Amino acid sequence: MLEFPGGIYAITPETADTARLLMQVDAALAGGVAAVQYRDKSGDVARRHEQASELVALCHRYNAPLIVNDDLRLADLCDADGVHLGRDDGSLREARIILGRDKFIGASCYQSLELAQAAQAAGADYVAFGSFFPSPTKPAAPRASLALLRDAAPVIHVPLVAIGGITPENASQLLDAGADSLAVLSALFDVPDIRAAAHSLNQLFATESEE
Repeated sequence: MLEFPGGIYAITPETADTARLLMQVDAALAGGVAAVQYRDKSGDVARRHEQASELVALCHRYNAPLIVNDDLRLADLCDADGVHLGRDDGSLREARIILGRDKFIGASCYQSLELAQAAQAAGADYVAFGSFFPSPTKPAAPRASLALLRDAAPVIHVPLVAIGGITPENASQLLDAGADSLAVLSALFDVPDIRAAAHSLNQLFATESEE
């Protein structure tokens, strides 16, 4: 099984401005993010294919994986490094058959350790819990507790990704509770200096490894 990289997992903002999106993601990668997830819920198939394909090429220049959110077909078509599936987005086993062994498959497990255990058994390369804090992207999302990460650590043997309202001010709580990776959108892409924000968040992992 591949080892999903620990660190900052950048979630892309949805936009029709492909050039701006690429500039934003380039800045995040230059700041040290470990992986990027392309998330676009629009029905614009051509735009989504173009953006995903361009992001795959960009991420590979930084040796970072590009994961496609919720769309197995798009992940396959643009030769992304993997797919991230929610509860209603299809079968993890089907994704593995289509993408093969050398691609990442991630699973949203919300506030459920049982879902994470099932995803692990089905071959997920990482599991994601959230939302841990109020999120500008999904303000009504139910909250996950820090205790969930602590409970997951002994029984889930793939990386634990935390998501939801993560900022430099609250991120250390998640790392202390056992998160291996932090999925971040607003604290990266809604700030004036994306590269500096990525670097600041990345420093939290360096501090954690020194303790």
